[in-house]
Amino acid sequence: LVPFTAGSGSDVYARFFGKKLSEILGQPVIVENKPGAGGALSVQSLKAEPADGYTILLGSNSPIAVNVVAVKNLSYDPVNDLRPVAGITRSMAVFMVSNDSPLKTIKDLEKRGRQQPPLNSGTYSPGYQLAAAQFTSQAKTPFQTIVYKGLSQTLTDVMGNQIDLAVVDSTGSVSTATSGKARALVVTGDTRHPELPDVPTLKESGYPEAVHYSWTSFWVAAKTPDAIVNVLAEAMQKALAQPDSKVFIEKTGAELMPFGPEAMRKFQLAEIERFRKAAQDSGFKPEE
Repeated sequence: LVPFTAGSGSDVYARFFGKKLSEILGQPVIVENKPGAGGALSVQSLKAEPADGYTILLGSNSPIAVNVVAVKNLSYDPVNDLRPVAGITRSMAVFMVSNDSPLKTIKDLEKRGRQQPPLNSGTYSPGYQLAAAQFTSQAKTPFQTIVYKGLSQTLTDVMGNQIDLAVVDSTGSVSTATSGKARALVVTGDTRHPELPDVPTLKESGYPEAVHYSWTSFWVAAKTPDAIVNVLAEAMQKALAQPDSKVFIEKTGAELMPFGPEAMRKFQLAEIERFRKAAQDSGFKPEE
């Protein structure tokens, strides 16, 4: 089950590793896209099926961690309703501006962000709003966030100077920067992006807490027996360790995050707390 449309980054990863699982387990794997309600529809579909390991959720940070903070009265509990199988990928965010933007450095962004009228920042997910909030709350540069339906329109509007800044995922935007269609101002990784070696991180620019990655992972229903989870987890570690997996993921602009079940749960809990702190520090209001 993929909580996003066909062709999205999550969908691409689900199909690639679904094929890997099929080869390793000797079972056909069918990918079903169930977008909607910030991932809640896919989670509810998983909960409606038997907890036997035959239904797997491709969970990104939105339904697995962000929604705890971003959605009021969330219809599911991502900790108690779901059980991790494996971490898969992670990708940093990029702050993008148009080629003729006066914002050339992080210092320019800080200065402009403290002026009036408020700087317009475009994004398409609460996760990226909270990624920006890790910077804006510390820098005291309140952005006026404009929420888009997807990456394409966000990039189109920043390239056309309809917005001052776009905060977007690297997997869909690095090619825009490397082709010269727009300019990457800063990235949110622990280290610089390999395809953008001249673009600094927020971390090295004086914002050590402003590290953000979007990520994907596999989950099953909470009551799935240990033996079944172990079979799936071992199969996924074999799939992640295959050389072509690393090559494929890096071509999409992401990197592997090969966590087992215990490491993935620990990571999930830490991410929920990270997003909660970012929301509190920035005054982020959850969706009704």
